[in-house]
Amino acid sequence: MNTELLDFRAMMQDLASTQVAPYARDVDEQERFPEEAWQALCAADLPGLAHPTELGGSDGDLAAQAIAVEELSAACASTAMVLLVNWAGTCTVIHQGSDELKKLVVPDVSTGAVGAGWCLTEPTGGSDLSGIRTKAQRDGSDWVLNGQKRFISNADWGDWFAVLARSGEENEFGVFMVHKSDAGLSFGPPEKKMGLRGSPTADVILEDCRIPGERVVGDPTQGYKYIIDELNGSRALIAAQALGLAKGALRTAIEYTAERRQFGSALSTFQMVRAMVADAAIRVESASALLYKAVDAIENKDPRARSLVSMAKVLCSDNAMAVTTDAVQLLGGYGFTREYPVERMMRDAKVTQIYEGSNQIQRLVISKGLYKREALS
Repeated sequence: MNTELLDFRAMMQDLASTQVAPYARDVDEQERFPEEAWQALCAADLPGLAHPTELGGSDGDLAAQAIAVEELSAACASTAMVLLVNWAGTCTVIHQGSDELKKLVVPDVSTGAVGAGWCLTEPTGGSDLSGIRTKAQRDGSDWVLNGQKRFISNADWGDWFAVLARSGEENEFGVFMVHKSDAGLSFGPPEKKMGLRGSPTADVILEDCRIPGERVVGDPTQGYKYIIDELNGSRALIAAQALGLAKGALRTAIEYTAERRQFGSALSTFQMVRAMVADAAIRVESASALLYKAVDAIENKDPRARSLVSMAKVLCSDNAMAVTTDAVQLLGGYGFTREYPVERMMRDAKVTQIYEGSNQIQRLVISKGLYKREALS
């Protein structure tokens, strides 16, 4: 990792520890938007990190995005989620949209003045995008959308939503940019979640929602391909979120066991404790190595990228679940209370094994790559 990225990581660690972590517990307990942290991110120009400079961003590469998400997640995974979903909600516009659509959507999202999200999952389709039932029909120069999207992050806080909908024949899908002020768009009640409680999540409901033709992203029949092309990057960021959770839990466990005394000695002197901490460190370091190998493959258009990022998503999220669970164990009764962040981190970690393609789906992607000889060096 070059000096510039190392300096960026140090900056993110400082921001996360001083301006994000202090509010994480209250955000979780109150199930509220992480407003203080978001303002700090806006002041640091992070909402536009993934966006081109000509659209108000700073043109940060995927490695920088992953570092930002990783370090934020070590402090507050909900804050990291709001940020990475903003990027996800604008990625198809940036890569496939017209110049006019880019200028309409991206600059305000880059400043953090408005939020974005993407709408893939439905009541009948999650990892299986072909199960999507939301439809878009052309009506003159407009499109009319009908359907229901489920578990949509940044709803109803966000303003712009990239909606994947059926637009024609069986395998024809389009991506449509819908604004929260559009007639026919509404939101369901906030989800009551196990973790990531500061990340707004609700249904996005489309009832004869009419949008102008200019808000279609690229070819209205190629949306499925556009989304698939973006999944490598988004899966890398979910892996980074999981890695950050594991790092944050491990740091807490090390600090606690070094200070906590039992039987006249610090817990860190006990052999069983040291073994658990060592295993957790191995999980964190191995996950980090695979994640940034996958990020490098994506940036260099390596044909192994899809398999590698699926491996990273599985390893980072499985290891996050293991490390956060062990951290709770290492803190004993205190780990089971809200006084320490590890119980929150354990709850937050679970969903990283589920969303952006469940780990069972990722294993199918990996095995397919192996048999096509795309996954091994």
